Amino acid sequence: MTETCDQCGFSYVLSEAAIAAESIQDRVTEVVAILRDVDIDLRSRRQPEVWSPLEYGCHLRDVLLVQRERVLAARRTDRPDCSPMGRDERVLHDGYAEQRPGDVARQLADAAQMFGNVLSRLDEDDWNRTLVYHYSEACERSLRWVAVHTVHETQHHLLDIRRQV
Repeated sequence: MTETCDQCGFSYVLSEAAIAAESIQDRVTEVVAILRDVDIDLRSRRQPEVWSPLEYGCHLRDVLLVQRERVLAARRTDRPDCSPMGRDERVLHDGYAEQRPGDVARQLADAAQMFGNVLSRLDEDDWNRTLVYHYSEACERSLRWVAVHTVHETQHHLLDIRRQV
């Protein structure tokens, strides 16, 4: 059965893991363009409980960097336990709202390239390696799922950003 996001409509098609890097790059390119647009208010939250476009950009950057490390860990170790990234805490701890949009745009583009590089080096056996992932509950996930889930993250948050600009 295919997992589908109720909010954005994304379907987890694990057979598309091999094109995840390209799909992520396409979505990140659009987010980067938004972050570089000086005519958009990137820092304001339109609703107090919804992150600003800048905060979403920071989150996506960090997701890509964390996912990269998780994939690398799964290649080094059998079934590593990947602790949660602390997504909500990072907004405050890393000062997402105070970061410079141009820096975040560059870092996000770099993170997408770095994650794509790691995915491009996976062979058939690697795609089947697993790790313990803590979203939405702790369970064993393949690297195929991690790649497709990361595409979902980029699509979902691109939509979150588009709703605000």
